Amino acid sequence: MSESFSPDEYNNFQNFLEQACGIVLGANKHYLVSSRLNRLMKENDIPTLQLLVDMLNKTSRSDLRTKVIEAMTTNETLWFRDTYPFEVLRKTIFEELHQQNKKSMRIWSAACSSGQEPYSISMTTDEYLKQRPGFKVDVVATDISQEILTAAKLAKYDALALARGLSEERKRQYFSQLGDQWQVNANIRSRINFREINLLQSYATLGKFDAIFCRNVLIYFSAESKKDILERMAQSLNPRGFLMLGASESIAQYCDKFEMVRSSTGVVYRLKPV
Repeated sequence: MSESFSPDEYNNFQNFLEQACGIVLGANKHYLVSSRLNRLMKENDIPTLQLLVDMLNKTSRSDLRTKVIEAMTTNETLWFRDTYPFEVLRKTIFEELHQQNKKSMRIWSAACSSGQEPYSISMTTDEYLKQRPGFKVDVVATDISQEILTAAKLAKYDALALARGLSEERKRQYFSQLGDQWQVNANIRSRINFREINLLQSYATLGKFDAIFCRNVLIYFSAESKKDILERMAQSLNPRGFLMLGASESIAQYCDKFEMVRSSTGVVYRLKPV
């Protein structure tokens, strides 16, 4: 497939992607579309982007629709990304719940990709509970891609993936080598329940949470979708629950349900009292 799409072809694909999963594709992302869809289109003998869009709009090819969404979903991630969110979790969120004598806690890792974030949350939990035992932590990790969730559940990573943000100490403590791969240990995996969720759809089946990690996700959505997602995430939090966004993300113009909490390690948002 060539990078040279007509304006109408590209616009039609932009519209499909936003309606299907909320991702807003910029005006200059022709190369991204070409690189991510080229092999899929060749395998399905689809010569043009417009023909692909026409096929996607037919419900008879739901398998193709799923593959296109999975190909266009960004799955780039790393361990303990930006570091500070996990320090905030340990020093602010866990400490507050500990002081409240809370016995259990639920955390949602939204758009979890290949699993590095929820496993990083579980490792942080393990480290904290060794010092301050007393409550149970469950993590729900969701993504729109069933394929990437299947890989995340296996929790097997190669040396290159482990080199991105993971210390040698944590690698030794939390992973077991299997051939040329390393697998996250069972005690860390056991805290996490992986679920397929489209952030544009209902979260009701997930239940309530004490903290939500929705990091570097909202940047891909339109302003209208951001408002909708944040409003519904606010409804998914327990009273005074926490929301963690990406370092460059802000909710000021999208949702008034949260207040900013600054700590020595970083910023987190907290649900305002009713």
